This record gives sequence, C-alpha cells and structure tokens, in this order.
Amino acid sequence: MGFWDIIYYFGFALAIIMAVVSLICSANCKRAFSKYSKVMARNGMTGADAAQRILSAYGVNDVTIQHISGDLTDNYNPKDKTLNLSDSVIASSSIAAIGVAAHECGHAIQHNIGFVPNKIRSALVPGANIGSRFGPILAIIGVMLMGYLEYSDGTGVERGGIGYTIFFIGIVIFSLAVLFYLVTLPVELDASRRALKILKNDGLLVGDELAGARSVLSAAAMTYVAAALSAILTLLRLISMAHRRD
Repeated sequence: MGFWDIIYYFGFALAIIMAVVSLICSANCKRAFSKYSKVMARNGMTGADAAQRILSAYGVNDVTIQHISGDLTDNYNPKDKTLNLSDSVIASSSIAAIGVAAHECGHAIQHNIGFVPNKIRSALVPGANIGSRFGPILAIIGVMLMGYLEYSDGTGVERGGIGYTIFFIGIVIFSLAVLFYLVTLPVELDASRRALKILKNDGLLVGDELAGARSVLSAAAMTYVAAALSAILTLLRLISMAHRRD
C-alpha cells in the first residue's frame, strides 16, 4: 500500500484524530488563560498599561490601543495600526492579560521593523480567505466531474478535462490557505518570543509571573500548530482522492 493509498483509506480517521487534537489544544489554551487570569501581577499594570509601555519603549508610536469585545479576540490590525485588546485583557492586571497584551505588541513591533514572515502572511490573507472557503469545495467538485465524465461515454477523460481543471484550481487556491497557516507559525512564535523577552528585560513580569505568561503563550501557540497540521492533512486528503480516481 502506497502513501496516497494510506492517506485515502485512513484520511477520515486521521481527520478525526486531528479534530480531537485541535479541540484539546483549544481547551488547554482556554484553561491556561483562565488559570493565570486569576493571578494578579505584582506591578498592578493592566493589559492596556503594559501595551502602552511596551509600544512607547520600542518606538512604536503610531499604534492606537482600543477595546474589542469578546474573550481571546485580541489582535493587532496592521491596516489601521490598532492594537485591539479584549474584555479580559484590556483592564485586567492579571499575568495572562499582560502576557497576551505583550504578544500583540510583538506583532506591532514586527510590523514596525518590517519582519519578512509577517509581510508574507499579510500578503497571503486575501488568497487564504478565498482558498479556505472555496478550495476544498472546488477540489471535490472536480473529483466528482472526473468520475462523471469518465463513465458518461465510456471512453475515459484526458487529464486536461474540465474535472481535472476544476480540481487543480481548487487545490491551488486551497494551497494558499495551507501556506498561510505555515507562515503563521513563525510569525506567532516570534511574537511570543519577543513578548517574553520584553517582559523579562523590562521587568514587567518576574520569576513565577514570567513562567505563567510563558504557559499561556505556549498553549496558544499549540493551537496554531494544530491548525497548520489540519490544513496539511486536508490538502493531502483532497490530492489522494484524485490520485485514487486516476
């Protein structure tokens, strides 16, 4: 049994496993955040205070800190240069809040210094949004048309047929989404690395506080790893379907 046969026959089971892994990673992230959101930092700074201090200290003076509703919805928007902090971060003095705020500042710093992987990710966003929505659908339609055309006249279908064309388009645009997930990993890991280094060097968190922030950011990073692996598996499953059709 070859590689594509394994992916084809066991792809569904692998997909279930990855779905469970993703749920575990997400739950672990929420658990870590919940745990350290109850532990207040000794300096008494809120997430917004920490973010403002970091941005000012590292020469990022054109970013606006603002509130965004929800939990764990924190993000940095490079288009309008806003650092958006959620309900449980912006006004909280917890270790988790300061860690998350510092992570988002890491993204702002990346944008300010022209961090190359961050530029690549930003460029991939439009294509990734389209690919994640329509890529798998087009690929599956393409595979279905391969079968329909193959048996409609009994003569088979050439590789340049409409089914293959639609399948190829679906695979290409979904590959943009997969690439986006892969590029996201170094961007997120670098933002966390910067955040922890700043928190330590600037004395915003110390000792066990820093360890708590690291736990929160590490748990969040694993959700991105799971998302990337799931996207890769989906791509392989789609390709294996066409391979079996051949």
